[in-house]
Amino acid sequence: MVNLHIATIAIMAANVLVSLRGFSDSGFFDRYKFLINGIQAGQKERMVTSGFLHVDISHLFFNMFTLYFFADVVISWFGPGKFLIIYFVSLIGGSLLALFFHKDEPYYSAVGASGAVTGILYAAILLNPDMQLGIMFIPIPLPAYVLGIAYLLYSIYGMKSRLGNIGHTAHFGGAIGGFATTLLFKPELLVTDTLIVVLLAIPIIILFVLEKLGKI
Repeated sequence: MVNLHIATIAIMAANVLVSLRGFSDSGFFDRYKFLINGIQAGQKERMVTSGFLHVDISHLFFNMFTLYFFADVVISWFGPGKFLIIYFVSLIGGSLLALFFHKDEPYYSAVGASGAVTGILYAAILLNPDMQLGIMFIPIPLPAYVLGIAYLLYSIYGMKSRLGNIGHTAHFGGAIGGFATTLLFKPELLVTDTLIVVLLAIPIIILFVLEKLGKI
């Protein structure tokens, strides 16, 4: 059983409370969700508030369930203060990347903590790449870095094909935020875990190469 830190509990509580308000108040939900034309009109707070809203209980549960498993990995390395910085940098990173890729789609909208949670997940993988993770349909655990790379490659595919009603761009932006902030806080990883850093950077490089080539 993971022994949750108060910082993790606070983030979870904020997500639950804001999401519950959004479930029962469509006006509140619409005012604070990520919406391109709202942000471009000056409502920059949407880039943060949208990360605490969710579409439904299952959406909220999945994000908080993932955070439950990986938040304390990051806290054990960095402490609660830096954990919170990584969380919010990842949240904003997800929003910024979504704004960059969807800036010409005024009615593009999104909600969810997925960007922030993906940033925490990517930070945990970078800090503990030998961690073994299991996913559905694969009967044996795999090294965390393998799943991290595969997830971002899948996100690129999802962005390119507009797969499902999922904010793949925010997930990817969150991962970039978690990756960059972790290296900022622990730059020695560039020396001690050079191969892992390079491998985890490959999907990020691929994304921006594809964007430059106009392929995404």
